[in-house]
Amino acid sequence: MAGKLSKEQTKQHNRACELVDMEPDLTIEEREFVLDHFHESANMGRTLDGAFFTPAELAGELHHVVPGDRIIDLCAGIGRLAWHARDYWNRCWERLPPREIVCVEKNPEYVKVGRRILPEATWICADVLDVPGMKLGPFDCAISNPPFGRIKRNGNAPGYRGPLFEFHVIAVAETLARRGAFIIPRESAPFRIETGFVSQDSPAYERFHRETGIKLRPNPGIPTDEYRDQWRDASPAVEIVVRNRDEDEFEAQAEQAARAEQEAVTSRPRKPKAEPARVAPRAAQPAGFGGDDGDTLFRKGD
Repeated sequence: MAGKLSKEQTKQHNRACELVDMEPDLTIEEREFVLDHFHESANMGRTLDGAFFTPAELAGELHHVVPGDRIIDLCAGIGRLAWHARDYWNRCWERLPPREIVCVEKNPEYVKVGRRILPEATWICADVLDVPGMKLGPFDCAISNPPFGRIKRNGNAPGYRGPLFEFHVIAVAETLARRGAFIIPRESAPFRIETGFVSQDSPAYERFHRETGIKLRPNPGIPTDEYRDQWRDASPAVEIVVRNRDEDEFEAQAEQAARAEQEAVTSRPRKPKAEPARVAPRAAQPAGFGGDDGDTLFRKGD
């Protein structure tokens, strides 16, 4: 094994592999066991691929910002995000049909495991940068915890030529869905969420936005630092960013309407100001003699 697993981790990982290789379908409990104990550090390509599986609780938080009925998980790993994105119990409670889930992952070992955990999903073993040519969409929402940083790749995503792999994945997602939810490094986000929302400068994001026009928005306030110690072999500072093309278009229409109104007001001809009415001057009255009220300084009988 390439990773440094403890004896207990190795034992649990081996048990997860045995479950994957079993003939019958796995129970819900067995699927969850594999999700919890199949260790990415045991994979020889983990370091090169930048694979770090999403902590369970963080994946559970992300599903709150995943709308719609048809979901695609890019760089799906063994399916942790997709597992929670099913939103199984809520949809059962609301008597909604199961979500359609498509998972794209290039590591064939992960795909093998994922198919055992989520056999109801469609699993595609492929490089994420090849997805735009597959005509898989449209989807209601794309999700991903992509490899971070300068990962070796075989090309570029549509519109983006920068070095950071997380942005290539988001640019691919843009070709598939109007909505998206992604886990990315904090330094790649235009904000951070601590005790509240804090805007921040991110040159990497500014380049991505400039090249693609894609705007990443904050989530409703998910405190990702609470799960920082739950990652394996790492403790990255991350943020959940969301993509909402509908909101972008609504804001653009509102801005256009405001500009049109302002232009109409500016171009409207101004009415000339009315001159004040002129009042004829009164005849001068000698001091003490006669006023409007007929009063005088000298009265008869005084």
